Amino acid sequence: MTTDYIVASLPPLAFGEKPALSREKFDELAAHRIAKPLEKWRDLETQLRNAMASCRGGAEKYLRHADGCSIYWESRIEACFQEKDVAKRDEMLDRVWWDAAGELVPPATPLGDGALAAYSIRLDIAIKRAAISCDKGEAIFDSIIDSQPPTLNS
Repeated sequence: MTTDYIVASLPPLAFGEKPALSREKFDELAAHRIAKPLEKWRDLETQLRNAMASCRGGAEKYLRHADGCSIYWESRIEACFQEKDVAKRDEMLDRVWWDAAGELVPPATPLGDGALAAYSIRLDIAIKRAAISCDKGEAIFDSIIDSQPPTLNS
């Protein structure tokens, strides 16, 4: 199968919605075709990680070299870190990474290898977001609290 055909046949992904495709199924279809666009992603990912490290007060010695202009991504990451609610901040950061993945898709070849790489990255984000729920979080919290030894005040 050609890359164009694979990309065109993939189910659509939407931020915040459960994906219709599993990571395993995607890997069966396309994992061997996305190596070159992922090289470009490594540089963009480095820009995003550098911006996050800076917002967290990271020292300059921990920042890595990245080609390209990262001012846009730095501004987006800084805006995320203005959010006080940790869950909302995490969602905003995932949205930035989702949007950054779109940079891999050249306008001239919207169904090419870059689109496949962007789909792969976005699929991981969609799977992560689908696994997050208040019920699961509360159940984990309750199990941690229940397993704690009694305190002196109880």
